[in-house]
Amino acid sequence: MTLDRRSNRSRALPNRLFGGVVAVLLLAACGQDANGGPDKRDSTRSEKGESGLATAGKPVRGGRLVYALEGESSGGYCLPEAQLALSGIMVRTALYDTLTVINREGETVPSLAKSITPNDTYDEWTIVLRDGVKFHDGTDLDAAVVKNNIDAWRGQYPARHPQLSIFTLSNVDTVTATDRMTVVVTTKVPWVAFKTPWVIMGIMAQAQLDDEETCNSNMIGTGPFKLASWKPEQELVAQRNPEYWQVAPDGQPYPYLDAIAFRPISDSAQRINALEAGEVDAMMTSEPTDIVGPLTDLRDSGAINMLVSEEHAEVNFLMLNSSKPPFDDLRVRRAVAMGIDRKALNELTNAGFPTIADQPFPPGDLGYTEDAGFPEYDVEAATALVEEYRASGGDPSFTITALSDPKVTARAEVIKNQLAKIGIELRLQSVIEAAMIDQVIGDKYQAAVWRYFSGGEPDEHYTLWYSQENPVNFNKIDSPDIDEALIEGRGEPDPAKRQKIYERITKDFSTNVWNVWLNYQPWAVALSSDVHGIYNFEYPDGNGSPSINLSRGHSLQGMWVGN
Repeated sequence: MTLDRRSNRSRALPNRLFGGVVAVLLLAACGQDANGGPDKRDSTRSEKGESGLATAGKPVRGGRLVYALEGESSGGYCLPEAQLALSGIMVRTALYDTLTVINREGETVPSLAKSITPNDTYDEWTIVLRDGVKFHDGTDLDAAVVKNNIDAWRGQYPARHPQLSIFTLSNVDTVTATDRMTVVVTTKVPWVAFKTPWVIMGIMAQAQLDDEETCNSNMIGTGPFKLASWKPEQELVAQRNPEYWQVAPDGQPYPYLDAIAFRPISDSAQRINALEAGEVDAMMTSEPTDIVGPLTDLRDSGAINMLVSEEHAEVNFLMLNSSKPPFDDLRVRRAVAMGIDRKALNELTNAGFPTIADQPFPPGDLGYTEDAGFPEYDVEAATALVEEYRASGGDPSFTITALSDPKVTARAEVIKNQLAKIGIELRLQSVIEAAMIDQVIGDKYQAAVWRYFSGGEPDEHYTLWYSQENPVNFNKIDSPDIDEALIEGRGEPDPAKRQKIYERITKDFSTNVWNVWLNYQPWAVALSSDVHGIYNFEYPDGNGSPSINLSRGHSLQGMWVGN
């Protein structure tokens, strides 16, 4: 049955023009909203968990949910080769399961795997799979197909040609299916965090793995929904998988919904308007001015439900290419760090809502320290460094690459104005997302406004920070100390010792200013007032409830439509 709940919700939000946003930001910096009322940042933060859930009652089955995404994954979903931003991750979550997932306590726990256990030296891992799980084409999940998936992700399966995951899994040595439901993986060096990469690597059916022509659109997973139709740039519809392996409290398989339709709407204001008008039922945003502004207003009025999280957050930063002038000189990197007033930048362009960052790891995660030692705002000291660099014959001016989005451009303009005060001329280059990624991957940039490094397990960043023969070390970090710490952290099982190891990386980032940290990235999921259950379920086998690290998306099987 399809529920039509939109006819009685025709109110639309007015378009929020850029100038209006700036006015709101300036007033928010003074502790008031645009109407002179109290600052809403505290009320936005004070809502713990998903609003509306406490009084929603028990989950109801049926209904069709329309989910607005930030963009289209035009390259498709041949997973080892796909480059998925969060929009694509949400679709992947609907259609595919992973071997492991992360729970609310930050632990990596089994999912399609029944168990994943190491030997005493952490260089051999035994993956026992769940029996009875079927792909959407009716074939069984077994050791043979999982071995082939792992080989595909690490570039050892002839039909598939991955990119980034080759380096992520470069430590894998051998993969062997030892019986029908068991896969044994050996690694070149001990790998304590071996379970973590698999939380983002969906498992495809053999038919999709071997599909040379339409692997990107012939999506066959084991997920709670299966593909019904896809019209790129318009809508992808996934229908309920009636044979899904996870069972809900009512004794029937998840999911509760009959279908979910994903629609790409790139403009955040348009997504909010569509939600308020009842044209869509759910959306995500990372735009702080949306979260603390219109979405908080709608939540407080009862028009929507919302979940906001900065847990295990990504970090926004100015990524500096240390292989090119002027950032091959530490003096300029330090000058830029000291020349940016991060607090003022956050107030003026983020409504002061996110937490200011001074290191790559978010609060509460391994490697985070209260005393990071990142350079403080100091115009006089920064100016002196710039003058010293210029006197030695260097040109401190540079081009900053940023997404061609008005709010991103506004942030880059504030940085430009701040750096002008220390004698650095900044040129702004606005590009679309695909062009920006191409420039960064192709080493054709000087600095970029970037967001990355989702929190949780620090070993995930090994691929991005290790300096030796590493094409995905995008800002060309060259630190023997970081390399040494990454190697030690990979093989150290003691959490207390790992904390000290990754603190060394934090301190090195501060000393050498490989990046200029700006703020941790909040995310929000906004739902129609009758939609509930973003995290309304428990993982099987007592593995806990899902993490609310929204930078990785969120689960869909527990969502439902009620009152």
